[in-house]
Amino acid sequence: MDVPGKRVRADAQRNVDALLTAAAEVFATSGVDAPVRQITARAGLGAGTLYRHFPQRSDLIAAVYRHEVDACADAAPALAAEHDPLEALTRWLWRFTGFIGTKHGLSDALHSGDPAYAGLPAYFQQRFVPVLRDLLDRAAAAGEIRADVDPYDLLRATANLTRPTQDDDGYTRRVVGLLIDGLRYGARK
Repeated sequence: MDVPGKRVRADAQRNVDALLTAAAEVFATSGVDAPVRQITARAGLGAGTLYRHFPQRSDLIAAVYRHEVDACADAAPALAAEHDPLEALTRWLWRFTGFIGTKHGLSDALHSGDPAYAGLPAYFQQRFVPVLRDLLDRAAAAGEIRADVDPYDLLRATANLTRPTQDDDGYTRRVVGLLIDGLRYGARK
């Protein structure tokens, strides 16, 4: 496994990125127990490269989870810059539901008691709570939503209402719409 803080060569980082992207795609379709060869074939790399960076399957699963959390969290500032506060909040919640929807398959692994996953719930909170707090504060300052919303409560509510579905019947967007309507109740406008 790569050592945190150690400078990684550009080609090695490309390999890690390719493996994480391929693993996320394979996990979403075939589960976390998918054969390594399926992941490496999709990444266009050999098994040795995968094992050099991720000696245990749990290392790969945890890295994929962190990578996906980072991508979702990092989308918030761009959305805030491109859209009005309520639209940015809504779009980010849709993005978050997409993240949650694809992580239901990881649930068993993440709750297996494996120490490799012990820090992931805290990582989830450390990355998501501040970005959601910022989006909520912006929307509240614009008078679009109430100002007393706890970001962690909203994350939990959104995650609990999100269900994985192969066919997009619009359920998740409707539920996010209901949550946004609830946030508007008591707004200062």
